[in-house]
Amino acid sequence: MRDLSDQITKYLSDAHAIEVQALAQLRPAVEAAGDAEIADAIREHVAETEEHERTVRRLLEERGEGPNRLEDLVMRIGGAGFLLFARANPDTPGKLVAHSISYEGLETASYELLALTADRAGEDEVAAEARRIAGQEWRMIERLESLTDRSVDASLRELGQPQPAEQLPKYLADAHAIEEQAIALLERAPGLVEDSQLASVFADHLAETRDHEELVSERLTALGGDTSSLKDAALRLGALQWGAFFQGHPDTPGKLAAFAYAFEHLEIGGYAQLRIVAERAGDEATVELVSRILEQERAAAGRIQAQFEAAVTASLRAVGAA
Repeated sequence: MRDLSDQITKYLSDAHAIEVQALAQLRPAVEAAGDAEIADAIREHVAETEEHERTVRRLLEERGEGPNRLEDLVMRIGGAGFLLFARANPDTPGKLVAHSISYEGLETASYELLALTADRAGEDEVAAEARRIAGQEWRMIERLESLTDRSVDASLRELGQPQPAEQLPKYLADAHAIEEQAIALLERAPGLVEDSQLASVFADHLAETRDHEELVSERLTALGGDTSSLKDAALRLGALQWGAFFQGHPDTPGKLAAFAYAFEHLEIGGYAQLRIVAERAGDEATVELVSRILEQERAAAGRIQAQFEAAVTASLRAVGAA
C-alpha cells in the first residue's frame, strides 16, 4: 500500500531519471544532427531540459527526498546506448529526429500523468510545474516535426546523395520493423491493464496496426524490396522485454499509456520522413498509403492521451493509493 503523496514522490523520481536520460541523449546529439537548424533546436532544448532536471530535483528535495541514483544511472547508460545505435546507422539525422519526437512524447505523457496525480492530492505546485514542463516538451515535438524535411536532407547527404527512389525500400523496411514491434507490444497491452476503456484502445489499435504491417509489406514487395527479418526480430524482442518491464511494476497502466503514446510518436516521426522520401521519389501510391497511416497514428496517439485520467485511476488503484 502507498499513499498519494508517496506515489507523487515516486513519479517525481521517475521524471528525474527520464530527464537524466534525455540529457545523455541530447548533449552529444547536437554534434550528430547533421544540420545546423536541427542542431540549434536540440541545443536550445538541452538548456530547457537542464532546467527541467533542476526543477524536478528541487521538488524532490522539498519533500525530503532526492533522485534515485541507481535509476538515474540506468537511464543515463540507456541514453548513451541510443546515440551509439543512431551513429551506427548511415541515416543518423533521421533516426535522431524520429527518436527525439518519440522521447518528447514520453516526457509529455509522463508529466501530464504526474499533473493529473498531483491534482488529486491537491499539490498545486507539482501540478503546475508538471504542466509547464509538459507544454515545453510538446512544443519541442512540434519544432522537431517542422524539421522533418531537413532531417531527410541530412540523412541523404550522409548516404552520398542517393536517388530517393533507391532509399524508399529501406524506409519502408524500417517502417515494417517498427510495426512488428508495435504489434508485439499491443498484443500484450490489453492483458496488462484492468481498465476496460484503456484495454479497448490498445485492442482497437492492434487491429489497425496489423493492417498497417500488411499494407507496408505489400508496398515493399511491389517495389522489389523485402522486410528485414533480423531487424523485425530484434524490435519484436525489444517489445517483449518492455512487456516484461511493465509486468514488474504495479503502476503498469500509467507507464504503459506513456510508453504507448511515445511509441505512436516514433511511428509518426518515421512515417513523416517516409512520406517525404516517397514524394521526392514521385511514388504517389506510397505517398497516399503513408499519409493514411500517418493520420491513423496521430488519431491513435490522441485516443491514448484521452485515457490518461483513466490510466492514473488504474495505476493508483493498483498500488493502493486510489
